[in-house]
Amino acid sequence: MLNVIACAGFWAFGYVALTGAPTDGPHVTLALVLAALGGAVGIVAWLWLVRHSEATGYAKRSNQVAREHQRTSEGQG
Repeated sequence: MLNVIACAGFWAFGYVALTGAPTDGPHVTLALVLAALGGAVGIVAWLWLVRHSEATGYAKRSNQVAREHQRTSEGQG
């Protein structure tokens, strides 16, 4: 839910920041700051959702080698 709201804020305030008149300095700056915050919160929430879904088994784990396995296999070979 947070991911959807944050990404919607990013797109909405980003649009306002890009299409605002240059004479509306404080409004455009505020919209730019809110868009950046919405984008950052959206990315963090999305990354949390990916980790959580992998940890609970809802999504398949990535096929990359974990760091612990990589370190132990280097010493064996």
